[in-house]
Amino acid sequence: MLTREELSAARDRAAAVLTESGIVLTPDERANLEVADFGLSQLDEIGLQIVVYVNTERICAKELVLFPRQTCPEHRHPPHDGSPGKEETFRCRRGVVYLYVEGTPTAEPTCRPPASGGDAFTVWHEIELRPGEQHTIAPDVLHWFQAGDDGAVVSEFSTTSVDHLDVFTDGRIGRETVIEG
Repeated sequence: MLTREELSAARDRAAAVLTESGIVLTPDERANLEVADFGLSQLDEIGLQIVVYVNTERICAKELVLFPRQTCPEHRHPPHDGSPGKEETFRCRRGVVYLYVEGTPTAEPTCRPPASGGDAFTVWHEIELRPGEQHTIAPDVLHWFQAGDDGAVVSEFSTTSVDHLDVFTDGRIGRETVIEG
């Protein structure tokens, strides 16, 4: 749960990062900038700020803002209603983002999961993305990601996004952000 002040501060901070990155938001995009704390109230450690440009029955495009060392928790996009699940491509625009996916575990991963719920991070094949680099994640593949020390801006291009269907490894997580008061 976030307070209205925490929500406003995170939106302002994310909008400033996007502006510094040369990404212009419309007033509507700025007002609807999503702050996801995943129901854990640990936004500095586990969270994500999102601008959705388009999300139709066929495509989705977003900007993801991660503050320094902020983590998007492990999850997958399962099949649903005849769809194989969401396929997504992450393209780093600013900073460094470390993406962890299924595969051979990296011997010495750069990142560590947050202390709370650390056992819910099970995939350790590390992919480091710097500006201009991208990686595509197939549907129903477990993954999580964390920004480097300076934070990151990542463009996401995907098939339809149906957030409430995402399956998180950590059972405490809720996808919808709850605002206090």
